[in-house]
Amino acid sequence: MTATAIKNYKLGGIHPPEKKEMSRECAIQIAPVPEVITVPLSQHIGAPCTPAVKKGDEVKKGQVIGEAGGFISAPIHAPVSGKVTAIDEVVHIFGRKVPAIVIENDGAEQWAEGCNIQSDTSEITPEQIRQKVRDSGIVGMGGATFPTHVKLSPPPEKPIDCVVINGVECEPYLTTDFRLMLERCEGIVKGIQLIMRSVNAKRGDIGIEANKPEAIEAMTAATAHLPNIDVHTLTVKYPMGAEKQVIKAIHDRDVPAGGLPMEVGVVCSNVASAYAIYEAVEWNRPLIERALTVTGEGVVNPANFVGRIGTPLEHLLNITGVHPGVNRLVLGGPMMGLAQYSADIVIAKGTAGILLLKENPTDEFRNCIRCGECVFGCPMGLDPSTLSILGESRDWEQARDGFDMMDCFECGVCSYVCPSNRPIVHLIKLNKALAKNAPKH
Repeated sequence: MTATAIKNYKLGGIHPPEKKEMSRECAIQIAPVPEVITVPLSQHIGAPCTPAVKKGDEVKKGQVIGEAGGFISAPIHAPVSGKVTAIDEVVHIFGRKVPAIVIENDGAEQWAEGCNIQSDTSEITPEQIRQKVRDSGIVGMGGATFPTHVKLSPPPEKPIDCVVINGVECEPYLTTDFRLMLERCEGIVKGIQLIMRSVNAKRGDIGIEANKPEAIEAMTAATAHLPNIDVHTLTVKYPMGAEKQVIKAIHDRDVPAGGLPMEVGVVCSNVASAYAIYEAVEWNRPLIERALTVTGEGVVNPANFVGRIGTPLEHLLNITGVHPGVNRLVLGGPMMGLAQYSADIVIAKGTAGILLLKENPTDEFRNCIRCGECVFGCPMGLDPSTLSILGESRDWEQARDGFDMMDCFECGVCSYVCPSNRPIVHLIKLNKALAKNAPKH
């Protein structure tokens, strides 16, 4: 249907430089597949996978190599055909070591039995969709990596009346969702329809920021024949793409503190996840690759790639080229991404971007001057200045019980606007980790 008037959420938000011009005109290209693929067994929120293969095994593309460790988990598949040469440990993006399966690529690109075959989905049931999504190892590809089949399985007492598709991509620099909406809009729309069917939702809504008029036009054209799917133009503001904010902007529904979108009758999914669902259900292709942006002032030729899971970052950086003087490597965007101490890591299901920056961040910060900038900017209406002070004193109990710390989704607005350069979001993360790991009484 036609796009709606510009919509907004009211609380907080900022307008950092977009920096999208570096890669927004770069069509998605298929990245060359490396000779060796290293696939971590922990790529999602929830229980990690256990190896389903051993050293010396021959594997085919799409074959399960990591078995899900529980309901909140997702299997992992071989991105290439070849031979398992090791089950080793690699550094995870959070800094710890996790088990990984190393595969020597034979170059044959031979699919496992039953994979890469088109299915007739005209009569597919909600249960069959959820099972295919689970079997294909799909997780949230906007960065959260929550197993998607869990999201598509709301309890009977929480009926879903609409599906919200997040095409906002409000993080500076990143442009892969934008390119997907331009280049693969029909597959995204089919994925939306499958999500709607899986949760028995009557309607779907696609939210896109106003700075992406080409994507709005493409998705509007792709849904013109569908009276139950609307495209919504959203105001340009960070973090418009956060789940609660995009639902508020489109439907004016408030997801309760500590609650999920299902509490207000909504399932929310990223456009990349919708496309992955289409590929999994209609084409029987497990999640073995993803689109990502390689960009930043340190990149010679910024690009958008589709790369196989387990591809070393250096493999892509050798293609794009790297300027001298790079001081910072970030996985994801500059606001919520994670800085890495080494490029010796691989693409995972949640890797939306590789960002090389020349800025030299400082660790020096001053005392809070009570200016209130972080309070005005917080999209959740929290008091980040107080939360940061409680973080310095490691008082996680007061932060959690008295100042709603767990409602923070770590968007980084507070740190960005702080004139004292206080690492507010990092101190909140520290206290949240302490609260999570505290002994239960």
